[in-house]
Amino acid sequence: MWREGMARNHRVFIAFAIEDQWARDRLVGQARNHRTPFEWTDMSVKEPWATDWRNRCRTRIRGCDGMIAFVTRNTSAATGQRFEIRTAREEGIPLMGMYATQENRPYTIPEELHRIPIVDWTWANISTFLSRL
Repeated sequence: MWREGMARNHRVFIAFAIEDQWARDRLVGQARNHRTPFEWTDMSVKEPWATDWRNRCRTRIRGCDGMIAFVTRNTSAATGQRFEIRTAREEGIPLMGMYATQENRPYTIPEELHRIPIVDWTWANISTFLSRL
């Protein structure tokens, strides 16, 4: 079922630090709510890959319409998440940063997110991003 105003179900990769998995889980849960004004297929890596994870991750990101990257104080030290963000930029995948909470905003933004919009976590911000994909 397509939601009003959405032309199709977008494939979105959600990049997050492992410590922020709760945010990814909450966002995916929100998307399943029938009152949510957006819809997508979550393509994020849900389990660590033991071998060749960078190539497998790049392939998955390349197949997405966009990426939402959670931004918290954990992001700077999250080498996997930073690789995912860097890969999206290299592959030309539209990218939006989203603060997971007001209280856990980073003191500095990692280099991979420079010149990328970072917005508050709202349905309106997510819908606007998805409508541009």
